[in-house]
Amino acid sequence: MENRRQHIGAALLIAVCASAIATAQQTQPDNTGVNKRDQAVGAVTADQQQNDPADLKTTQAIRRALVADKSLSTYAHNVKVITVNGKVTLKGPVRSDAEKMAVEKKAAEVAGAANVTNNISIMKPGAKKRT
Repeated sequence: MENRRQHIGAALLIAVCASAIATAQQTQPDNTGVNKRDQAVGAVTADQQQNDPADLKTTQAIRRALVADKSLSTYAHNVKVITVNGKVTLKGPVRSDAEKMAVEKKAAEVAGAANVTNNISIMKPGAKKRT
């Protein structure tokens, strides 16, 4: 009897694990488009941020402004801010067009509107960012 319970328990555990794996595979987003965009010639990526004191100061000031604004979502707080030779590129997902504009406005207040490129994307309603 005990042996049978162990087999049933093992079978149940396998079924639950298989179901969890299938669910995870179905809900994973397709990042192919973002990956292609980031690998394009001339695309600005976070690893291009240099240790130039002026660029670091600009990035730091923008980051502080974003984090200080408690009306923004965690996604907006975590937007990539890349400053190269005084030119700022913003990347990453936010929850809405209003957040996208708010992040751009904060960056423009620090770096000047002509120096900001906004590559922020807006998440689809109900979408969850992969961690």
